[in-house]
Formats: sequence, C-alpha cells, structure tokens
Amino acid sequence: MVCATGLMAQSVEVRKKQFNIEESGLALQGYDPVVYFVNNKAAKGKPEISILVEGVIYRFTSEKNKNTFLTNPSKYEPQYGGWCAYAMGSNGNKIEIDPETFKITDGKLYLFYNKFFTNTLKEWNKNEVPLKTTADKNWEIFIHHKP
Repeated sequence: MVCATGLMAQSVEVRKKQFNIEESGLALQGYDPVVYFVNNKAAKGKPEISILVEGVIYRFTSEKNKNTFLTNPSKYEPQYGGWCAYAMGSNGNKIEIDPETFKITDGKLYLFYNKFFTNTLKEWNKNEVPLKTTADKNWEIFIHHKP
C-alpha cells in the first residue's frame, strides 16, 4: 500500500472522523473512485491495489487508476466526505450511501443512500441546485465545527 499524505497527524485524525469510512479506514466501501469518472459506473477496487491518502484508504481496479488518482486525489474523492449528498443538503446529516448510486456533476462525485425502497438520488435530481447549495454550506459547517 502506498501512503500519500501531507497533513499533520492531528489533521489526519480529524479527516478520518469526518469521512464516511469503515473502521479499517476504507473509503467508498472499497469501490474505485476513478472508475466513476472514467466509465461512469461503480466498480470494486482490489485490496492489493490500495493507497492511503491522509488517513483514508482507497482501492483501485488497476495501477493506472491508482496513478491517475495520485495526480490529484481531491478531484476524485467524493463530495461531503462520501456521505449521502441528499441528506447533507436536506438536513445536514451524515447518512450511509450505496456506492452504486451516484452522480457526477461539474466534475464532482456525489453519492446517495439507496436502500429499503428509498433512493435519495431521485429526490436530489428533483431539486438539485438548492440541495447542493445547502449541502455545501452544511458540509463547511460540519468540517469546521464537528470533527
């Protein structure tokens, strides 16, 4: 596993608390963040092709995707720390996601809850602009006030 980090240990710990990651530190439930952009689909990464970026582990389907990610990690990381974009926009809550329910808008990856007959991507699409505006504000408040 490659380790790419530029933050102080305290910042890494805060980031780990903010991001939607498994106890092991794994983001996106192991899905490859680059595949969303390259193929407009979700695909599980391989444990043997992983990197650690500022306390968060990402898996990739190929070395090429890992290297692409390393050129600009913030370009490929999901918005709102990988939490449900709709929930962040509707009430500022951190809600789990289904990594196969996503949308790319303006070069940004948004993830959504999709379980128990509730697909929040559908609701997001009905009211995207105001939800995104509110989600951006809620996330800023969260990352500055709720480590």
